[in-house]
Amino acid sequence: MTETDGVCSDRFRAVGAAFRDHLASGEELGASLAVDVDGVLEVDLWGGFADRARTRPWTRDTLVNMWSSTKTVTSLAALMLVDRGALDVHAPVADYWPEFAAGGKQDIEVRHVLAHTSGLSGWEQPFGIEDLYDWSTASSRLAAQTPWWKPGTASGYHLQTQGQLIGELVRRVTGGSLRQFVDEEMARPLGVDLHIGAREADWPRTAELAPPPSGLDLTALDPDGPAYKALLGSPGTVEAAGTPAWRRAELGAVNGHSNARSMARALSVISRGGEMDGRRLLSPATVDLVFREQARGTDLSLGIPLRWGIGYALPHPGTLPYIPEDRVCFWGGWGGSLVVMDVSRRLTIAYMMNRMAPGVLGSDRAETYVRAVYEALTP
Repeated sequence: MTETDGVCSDRFRAVGAAFRDHLASGEELGASLAVDVDGVLEVDLWGGFADRARTRPWTRDTLVNMWSSTKTVTSLAALMLVDRGALDVHAPVADYWPEFAAGGKQDIEVRHVLAHTSGLSGWEQPFGIEDLYDWSTASSRLAAQTPWWKPGTASGYHLQTQGQLIGELVRRVTGGSLRQFVDEEMARPLGVDLHIGAREADWPRTAELAPPPSGLDLTALDPDGPAYKALLGSPGTVEAAGTPAWRRAELGAVNGHSNARSMARALSVISRGGEMDGRRLLSPATVDLVFREQARGTDLSLGIPLRWGIGYALPHPGTLPYIPEDRVCFWGGWGGSLVVMDVSRRLTIAYMMNRMAPGVLGSDRAETYVRAVYEALTP
């Protein structure tokens, strides 16, 4: 029998029922789900199994590799530095990282990196996973590249490069790593279980990923097009994600490890207008930056309609229509994990799991949970 634990307030009982149903049916292997409303954790649920063999229960403190839900954390780190005056979203990246000006990139601005419009959506070949793990190699290769399209004119989702680009900016302006910044400026002060990579001591409580039923098919793509090049130039795999090398690496786009409770609390900084527990972490002006549209249209990497603000996706009728078109921003990870920040309702939803669903963004399970949350909030 699949066990479910945690708390769920009465008004969100339909959310809890959907979560339990998916675990009982086997659609979920193991998962955690959290809903924070103005600082109150109304839903904090977890259950199922942390391994494919169903021998390890998913507990309150189980961590999981979040794939691109990691980007919600990395973008928050960048916005915190913007708020402190260490970064300017309209400044050229090369102001902070002079080598980046090579290859005609002298005019690429910080906002272009945060909105996936820089033209650097993958690494030029040859580039393998060992190169990905080596920070100096991965950064220097991007610094030398030429953009794959005119920066600022369209989005092309930066599958793995965004973490490297933002991480290098963090190093240049703070003198420390992104991992260190997340730990010292976010995880510890906010009291959340959130890590870029995974400490060896935490490996026993880290969930095993179950891959999606089908992989990514490159054969239908134009080998000279940005979609093909972005996918080929992003060498992470499900198999790699469980290895010591992956967990030890600093991959600010794809190897964050956390759970729904911690992600809901951390990202509620945005949902609550920048203030948490009486402390202001972001100014209202910095929160407003998130909602300045930078790109709208078919994404050159993913081939789906997307609308990007600064750091996060914004609602678009052609993408995840179950997210309302208010002051809402979001992003998720490969396999279906999702973080939704609703400033209008001071609401944060976080969903993490280890059974990966097909597709590049969202899943049927994520849709069920998010719809149930918004239905519960409808008068």
